[in-house]
Amino acid sequence: MNRLVLISILAGIIITISSSALLLNVPSSESESRLIYDAGFTYYDIEIIQDRLNEQNIFVSSPTAVTDHTINQYCTYFEKGLPRTVEYCTTTAVLDYEGTALGNINIGGDIDLPILAIANIETSSLESNQEEVFTIFETVIESLVCECWEEEKSEDYPTIRAWLVGVQTFYTDSDKRNIKSKIDNLKDHEILLEITTKDNSVLQTLVILK
Repeated sequence: MNRLVLISILAGIIITISSSALLLNVPSSESESRLIYDAGFTYYDIEIIQDRLNEQNIFVSSPTAVTDHTINQYCTYFEKGLPRTVEYCTTTAVLDYEGTALGNINIGGDIDLPILAIANIETSSLESNQEEVFTIFETVIESLVCECWEEEKSEDYPTIRAWLVGVQTFYTDSDKRNIKSKIDNLKDHEILLEITTKDNSVLQTLVILK
């Protein structure tokens, strides 16, 4: 991971300090598309996330399917600067042990298999519910991509949490401008973390793409 993380940090955090923009390279053929959909996580993996987070006193609701016009609120990505939506999307609510809503975890693709997962966590400040935020993002990455981050031996970010802290620190040091950091090709997945300043809150969005 050392090479991948360093490249992504330079391109993602330092250079890309702007509004959120998620890029997805669309396969050129149906067969290539099928390979992407067939690889990696499935819709059933939300059950793994639920179980693991429940052990940390974080509740994730049962997934609700979204197929109507509101789907773009849950599973949207950007291609060549234009918003794109998927055919099928599921969403869950995420709450802390006190029942306070933290955000949601959405998984989308076609009706059979997903191509992206999005974890949106909104808190009053970057410091609010920080332990829960770290736990949610770590769990989503380990459940949907792999438990292999530390095996890649990144000198700068030896753990997922170290990367999350690094992105948050850059956000704070950048006068809280919207930022994005990208990790390329971790087990054939692309991982992005975006931090966006809202009127009275901070939105942290983790995106995983096959």
